[in-house]
Amino acid sequence: MAFTEISTRAAKARPARGRPKDPDKRLAILDAAKALFTAHGLAGASMEGIAQAAGVSKLTVYSHFQNKEELFRQTVFAKCEEHWPDVLFDTQARPPLRVRLLAIGQGFLDLVCSDDVINMYRLLATEAGGTGNFGRLFWEAGPDRTMMRFAQVLEAASQAGELQFADARRAASHFFMLLKGEHHLRCLLGAGPVLRGASRQAHIDEVVDLFLRAYAPPPPGPRGAREAPGRTG
Repeated sequence: MAFTEISTRAAKARPARGRPKDPDKRLAILDAAKALFTAHGLAGASMEGIAQAAGVSKLTVYSHFQNKEELFRQTVFAKCEEHWPDVLFDTQARPPLRVRLLAIGQGFLDLVCSDDVINMYRLLATEAGGTGNFGRLFWEAGPDRTMMRFAQVLEAASQAGELQFADARRAASHFFMLLKGEHHLRCLLGAGPVLRGASRQAHIDEVVDLFLRAYAPPPPGPRGAREAPGRTG
């Protein structure tokens, strides 16, 4: 069973009263912002520079995005949506759980191992000791939002009797950290290549199977009950 392919572009902004905003200009601004934020960070990329790269006026940029911080958030949202269509996080979806986890895992590795995101992580590391909020904005718009959405998927699976755990958010974190493994760190450090092809798929399969075993519900029967992973007392 496979998921229906849907658009991976960022959702269009709801038009304000008055003249409708041009969705093509919005996308051009997002594309330009992604390139400049990745190359120069939040402090180094200016709204004027983004406007020039997008071929629009600075006033047009501000008509779509209130400020640079909001534009940065939207570029992170758009980048995530390229790899994670909303259907993957639909808590009402009924494909087998393993199929959904495999698709989410594939999208996650495609995202975090992309050149854009690797470069972004490296920039975040260099700016982490400064006074800006680049890292916080990235965390809130990307990893934190993703883990919250995935935790909702896991909660729905728990209610359906497919999983058992004490804390859905912690389980979500375990899943994504297992997927990163040592390979992502080596890639960040330039100490090894990105996993690709059959090797990447084998890693995803292994992680999904390990996750399902770790959070499997107890077997039926009066003596089948066991504590959920991470539960004490």
